[in-house]
Amino acid sequence: MSFSLTRRLALGFFAGATFLATSAMAQDFPARVIKMVVPYPAGGPTDVIARIVAEEMGKDLGQNVIVENLAGASGAVGTRTVAKAEPDGYTIVFGNNQTHGNNMFLLKEPGYDAIKDFAPLAGAGAFEHVFVVSNDLPVKTIPELIALAKKDPGKLNYGSTGVGSGSHLATELFMVRTGIKMTHVPFRGAAPLVTELMAGRIDVSNSTLPSVLAQFQAGQMRAIGLASPQRNPQAPDVPTLREQGITDADAESWAAFFAPVKTPKPILDKLSTTIIAILKKPDVKERITKLGFTLNVRDPEAFKPYLAKEIQTWSDVIKAANIKTVEPN
Repeated sequence: MSFSLTRRLALGFFAGATFLATSAMAQDFPARVIKMVVPYPAGGPTDVIARIVAEEMGKDLGQNVIVENLAGASGAVGTRTVAKAEPDGYTIVFGNNQTHGNNMFLLKEPGYDAIKDFAPLAGAGAFEHVFVVSNDLPVKTIPELIALAKKDPGKLNYGSTGVGSGSHLATELFMVRTGIKMTHVPFRGAAPLVTELMAGRIDVSNSTLPSVLAQFQAGQMRAIGLASPQRNPQAPDVPTLREQGITDADAESWAAFFAPVKTPKPILDKLSTTIIAILKKPDVKERITKLGFTLNVRDPEAFKPYLAKEIQTWSDVIKAANIKTVEPN
């Protein structure tokens, strides 16, 4: 028998043995607790959604799924922890447009590559952005906001939840599309931003719907436009930007589940199938929708092109707005 033939037979045997071992691993999976990392503090809408899904996963898979909050560096701390975890399906992350998109262009050393280090399990949907204004600001529509901003460029200020955050980039996109200029005032999170907006010290914000829904429903600020193709059932009276003539400034803070990229495919498939089925359960859909989250469930193959398009869009916005990179914590 020639050396070449012997080598091919050995490689074939090795490949077959590997396949059988992987298949057996997938059949036994999960055999212990699964950890779902949320790279943000506990208590926020992202954390709540993760806990709803984790609870259902535990029921469907027969093993506990625990949520671990690893916050810091705009989500990079928890995300890079998962990127470096053992690729065995027992550590996954509930990421978003910040962790698996913007951080690639905003952090000098995020500690991971959002594309090369992760395999998507399921796209869940998004928190839509809504323009809200102080009750003191004399505008009730998006065209009125644009007109006021153009009268004195830079005079109006807009608040965001931080440099490079979704609310920051969504407003920069809007300004690029409409040709207006407002002054950016970044905050550390939604709570102080909302407080200043209600007090009238901030004029405008393009915030995620859940962070301001209760306040504008209570009349403490005014919602004038939803940056989404359709109206949201949680705020049916708020018209979209498209309805008001702005067709190319939609923005959403999407969220998705990821595993380390080298996780065996049978295990990825099992996790993906389980999560997608959970997100389609009527009771789960109802609980998540009440948080102001718009479900748009995508399997991995459907999510990949969406992810690529989103990364390109926000990379362009970051460059156009000349937003500088920062050092992660």
